[in-house]
Amino acid sequence: MPRGLFITLEGLDGSGKTTQINRLAAWLKRRGHSPLVTRQPGGTATGERIRTLVLDSRSTGLAPMTEMALMFADRAQAIAEVFAPALASGQILLCDRFTDSTEAYQGGGRELGSAVVLELHRLLCGNLQPDLTLLLLPSLEASLSRARRRNQRVAERGGEDESRFEQEQDAFYGRVWQKYREIAAREPARVVLIEGDLTIDEVHEQIVEAVAERLAVLAAERPA
Repeated sequence: MPRGLFITLEGLDGSGKTTQINRLAAWLKRRGHSPLVTRQPGGTATGERIRTLVLDSRSTGLAPMTEMALMFADRAQAIAEVFAPALASGQILLCDRFTDSTEAYQGGGRELGSAVVLELHRLLCGNLQPDLTLLLLPSLEASLSRARRRNQRVAERGGEDESRFEQEQDAFYGRVWQKYREIAAREPARVVLIEGDLTIDEVHEQIVEAVAERLAVLAAERPA
């Protein structure tokens, strides 16, 4: 059986990834597909525990290398437990964040550099690459404002505390934003950059256009 289609959504917190991945899943279902939606960190029992540790604002003092190691521990488990079986069965896999996030946040934001991230991805993740990455890059100011308002609403409702990264200074996010642009420039065949302060519908239209194109290519490549 041919490998399934692996699609990731990337961008800063507050860029609208969660909304768009859910809309994309619904669009695929209306066309007869059964996409599997997952997230990083998370998506497995082990991964959700790592997610709590890494994103909780009470997790103070994590060294940058420790933070990156935890991200890859989560990812290696997700590949073994979720990604590999789904793709082997021919399923469409939609993932909210993947190694591009680690390169942007730890490589760029924490200033660890891209080389160590890419080498760990090769060693621990078998160099698994998405077939398509949808990179949402509204303005830095808009993303941060939305992310911080969202986390405040969640905290007021007594929900999960996932605000650790939002406590970083704007300079950190400037490095993350710039690293994402570097990734897009380096891998234009894989990464579709959707930038600017667009409406939800405008972003969705660009996403489904890119996905429909990849699905058409996939269908043409597979034997009848």
